[in-house]
Amino acid sequence: MNQVIAEYIQKINLPWQAEICTRLDEIIHQAIPEVQERIQYGKPHYLKDGKYACVVGTAKGWVSFTIFNAKTLEAPEGFFEPGDPDRKTIKIKEGQAVDYDLLAKFIQQAASGQ
Repeated sequence: MNQVIAEYIQKINLPWQAEICTRLDEIIHQAIPEVQERIQYGKPHYLKDGKYACVVGTAKGWVSFTIFNAKTLEAPEGFFEPGDPDRKTIKIKEGQAVDYDLLAKFIQQAASGQ
């Protein structure tokens, strides 16, 4: 985790959101070892080869996680929010079970263009 992302997470007021953001950062780094990070539009953006790979954000009641280049991802019904087929977003709420292994697989798939 780079310093800017660490500072973003330290500023999160709700411990459960900070925990989820930390875990997402870990799986992003595992799935895309060469990932580049920056804060853009007030949120952590993760890039591969200069192109968006993922974005993490927090809202009042959830953590939003978006995967780019996601058109070919096949997820269980209702796993992602409806929307743009090239971007898949999951809203993680407090106490919600999260399949981080599946998310890591999706991140890796999308980042590799498969």
